[in-house]
Amino acid sequence: MAKQKDYDSGSIQVLEGLEPVRKRPGMYIGGTGADGLHHLLKEIADNCIDEAIAGHATFVDVKLLADGGVTVTDDGRGIPVDTHPKTGKSTLETVLTVLHAGGKFGGGGYKVSSGLHGVGSSVVNALSTRFIAEVVKAGQLYRIEFEKGVPTGELKKIGKTDRPQGTSITFYPDPTIFKESVDIEYEWVLDYLRHQAYLTKGIKASVADERTGEEYAFYFEGGIRSYVKHLNLGKEVIDEDVFYVDKPVEDSQVEIAMQYVDSFTESVKAFANNVFNPDGGTHLTGFRSALTRVINDYARKNGLIKDKEENLSGEDTREGLTAVILVKMPDPQFEGQTKNKLGNPEIRGYVEQVLSEHLAYYLEEHPAVARKIVGKALLAARARKAARAARENIIRKGVLEGSGLPGKLADCSSRTPSDSELYIVEGDSAGGSAKGGRDSRTQAILPLRGKVLNVERARLDRMLGNNEIVTLIKALGVGIEEQFSMDGLRYHRIIIMTDADVDGSHISTLLLTFFFRFMKPIIDGGYLYLAKPPLFELVKSGKQANTFIYDEAELEKVLDEKIAERKAEGNKINPKDERYKQAGFTEQKRYKGLGEMDAEQLFETTMNPAQRVLVQVRVNDAEKADAIFNKLMGTEVELRKNFIQTHAKFVKDLDV
Repeated sequence: MAKQKDYDSGSIQVLEGLEPVRKRPGMYIGGTGADGLHHLLKEIADNCIDEAIAGHATFVDVKLLADGGVTVTDDGRGIPVDTHPKTGKSTLETVLTVLHAGGKFGGGGYKVSSGLHGVGSSVVNALSTRFIAEVVKAGQLYRIEFEKGVPTGELKKIGKTDRPQGTSITFYPDPTIFKESVDIEYEWVLDYLRHQAYLTKGIKASVADERTGEEYAFYFEGGIRSYVKHLNLGKEVIDEDVFYVDKPVEDSQVEIAMQYVDSFTESVKAFANNVFNPDGGTHLTGFRSALTRVINDYARKNGLIKDKEENLSGEDTREGLTAVILVKMPDPQFEGQTKNKLGNPEIRGYVEQVLSEHLAYYLEEHPAVARKIVGKALLAARARKAARAARENIIRKGVLEGSGLPGKLADCSSRTPSDSELYIVEGDSAGGSAKGGRDSRTQAILPLRGKVLNVERARLDRMLGNNEIVTLIKALGVGIEEQFSMDGLRYHRIIIMTDADVDGSHISTLLLTFFFRFMKPIIDGGYLYLAKPPLFELVKSGKQANTFIYDEAELEKVLDEKIAERKAEGNKINPKDERYKQAGFTEQKRYKGLGEMDAEQLFETTMNPAQRVLVQVRVNDAEKADAIFNKLMGTEVELRKNFIQTHAKFVKDLDV
């Protein structure tokens, strides 16, 4: 047996410069998949946005180069090029090769910025096969190049240029790091720049894709006011006016835009220094507190709430509210590496102060709008009380709580959520096949009768009056609304299994709407799936196994391969025969419903973990998802009509 090497000083590896980044890229960009790849562009573009926030840049331009590179340009002050006193190198080289070197640590470079650690540009440099930095200072162009974070030469003064100032960074992501792909998605860039243009009023943000010839530019003079209008596009607003305030407080800036729509959900987005905080934070807390207090004060002052009546709750005042809160400050304190939540305690007071003063004034100056807002909140309060009564009634009957499970649920024997999965099945016929073919140890079956309630158009009180919705809530074990808790989740795979036809797609959409609006943590946790049953069965003669096909593209591929095989074997092919016959099959069946399969077929094609096809439901862009659900399931018929007309040409094999 070989002698084990001693654990001594020689065992300790010291990584210098940018070596740690290449060794452990995930520590700096979160991963080396698509998200990490696009994070590179975000790091560079965020620096341009910081220049715009500071008032020194008017545009950011992104070019996706035909050779796989990316160029990001701004007209800001330009990264300094003079010699840095600590490193003895040019400041530009220092910023691009030394971790935690930047202008965002209180040295006067930036009063407000989204970056906190000074690692962005240097990390991108380290993870690029080639990195070119060009800086314009007082009409003079400077240039330096790198390979995998190492300079290939000194900083060069190229000469005069027409541009007075700015920075241009070109980088080529390293394919040995990003093994999945090094192609930046045009749509991702488009979404990123759109949001930055909304959050930085007056900046022009543009993208050009040399690979396809596509290009687009954004410019929103209204800033977050325009953002609120965008979020409410296609929704019925209670008034066209958007409340807006932008005011400095101490060393910070508070900017708020809000508008109410005729819906039952709220959409409030909180940002700090242009960074989205999905979990909110002190700015959101201050906003909610001020909103609830101001609306209640106005309602009481104007006799809309009587003396003995209870105040409107925060939930009541936010029903149907679309709002964007943007705060800017010198030293944002985020909870966690992902900046999901803002923690600065002073910001709560700043936001409360600004919103309280200006919203109270706005309501007094706009009494018609104020009465609509209070009226909507009063309706929400009545619905909340009705929902509470309905919930309590249901609880008393033991429908939502207690040990009993829905009678129609065929549960699995496993009580370990990570091993258990629930199939939500369309109708009793498919439910019967699913129950007969399942693995009863780990697979539970819940058949739903008909189409569940469209929750996009219903408050909780109406939802709790729908048997299918209540059955589903009970089966999942997580409760609903304020009683919702992921701790009770009984299955870690929840699989929607519907027919591969129009009705099945509609039922899937109704269920997806329910999960998105009322049980989004289930989606966020990766627990929701769509089953993909086969569309076709290619039948062989005799005892030979049949072939199940899941989509049109796969069908054509299989037929092409089988026909080619038969030709290669010397079989005579009649070109007048149907393609399935040319491929050696006796029949081609198209399935319209799960109930057409027997229990064994359904298990083998759609439920067997060894060979089934599941599609995990993810929400990569909650804003887009919200817009799609509003469009497809909301009250605006014209939106749905336009969507259908636009996408009808892409539909194949429509069942009528």
